[in-house]
Amino acid sequence: MWQLYQFPLCPFSRKLRLLMSEKGIAYELWRENPWDHRDEFLAMNAAGCTPVLHNPERSITLCDSRAICEYLEETHDKNPMINGTAAGRAEIRRLVALFDENFFDDVTAPLLNERMKKRLILRQAPDSRTLRDALRLAHDHLYYIDYLIDHRPWLGGATMSLADLAAAAQLSVADYLGGLDWSGHDQARSWYSVFKSRPSFRPLLAERMEVIQPPSHYADVNA
Repeated sequence: MWQLYQFPLCPFSRKLRLLMSEKGIAYELWRENPWDHRDEFLAMNAAGCTPVLHNPERSITLCDSRAICEYLEETHDKNPMINGTAAGRAEIRRLVALFDENFFDDVTAPLLNERMKKRLILRQAPDSRTLRDALRLAHDHLYYIDYLIDHRPWLGGATMSLADLAAAAQLSVADYLGGLDWSGHDQARSWYSVFKSRPSFRPLLAERMEVIQPPSHYADVNA
C-alpha cells in the first residue's frame, strides 16, 4: 500500500490526498513535520518537502506533488483529472501551476509562516502588515475564481479536474488559518462549498493542528 508522507497544513499534500481519494487509491497517512529534517525523510526526498509517496512493496518513492499527480493520472484510469482535448489539458495544467505557485506564494506561504511557523517554532508574534497583504492578494485570487465560475461549470472547464483540487487545497489551508474573507465572492464560495461536501474533502475538514484552531465556519459546508 502507498504511504503518504504529509503535513496536515501542507496544501500540496492536501491536493494529493484529494486526488487519491477521488480516484479510490488506498493509502496510509504518515505525519511528517517539515521542520524536523529527519534523516530518513531526507533520504527519500533531499528537498525535505512534503508530500512524498512511498510504496515499500514496489520500491517506488515519488516526490513533488505535480510529478506525483501526473504519475497517478498515467497509472490509474479511474476519474481522470487531467482530461479533455490537448488544449483543455494545457488549461488544467496552467491553473494547477497558478494555484501551486502564485496563490501559494501570495497567500498560503505567508499565512503558514506568520500564523503557524512563528507560533509553533519561532515563538514570535505574526507581522500584521504581512497578514494584511496576504488578505488583499487573496481577494484578487478569489475574484479570478469568481470569473472562472462565471464562465465555466468548473475551474478548468466542463468537468472537475486537478485544477479544482489544487485550488481547493490552497483555499482550505488559507481558510483554516483565517486568511480568507469570502465577502463579495459568492461564485467562489458556492464552488468551494460544493467541494467541502465531497467525501474526499471531509477528512481534511475534520483534522485539527495542535494549538492552532480554525475559524468557526471552516468545516461548515454551508458557509
